[in-house]
Amino acid sequence: MKIFGREPALWLGMLAALLKMLTAFGLDVTETQQTLVNAFAAAAVGVILAVVAKVGAVAAAILQAAQAAMALFVGFGLNWGTEKQGMVMAVVAAALALYERTQVEAPVPPGIPAEQAKG
Repeated sequence: MKIFGREPALWLGMLAALLKMLTAFGLDVTETQQTLVNAFAAAAVGVILAVVAKVGAVAAAILQAAQAAMALFVGFGLNWGTEKQGMVMAVVAAALALYERTQVEAPVPPGIPAEQAKG
């Protein structure tokens, strides 16, 4: 799987190197913030790969990206306590559950017992 003709790991490595270079030239970010940016980028690439590969894990990838985004925002100064963070993540998870429910099909048509469907 490639993004713009390159492997995702190469893009993530480029982002990490670019961020380190910018920091060396005066961008004011801490090592923790650099790590959070890289973690968020990895989660975003995971969402892209899940969508493109159609592996059925899009909702899980989006939830992981949302968690990485929350960590990123908090790392850059969002002053939310764990209660607010938990509430936002609960709404994200609920919204994804609503979406995912429309994407799932039963392996057996309704009204047919599983034993009959096998035979």
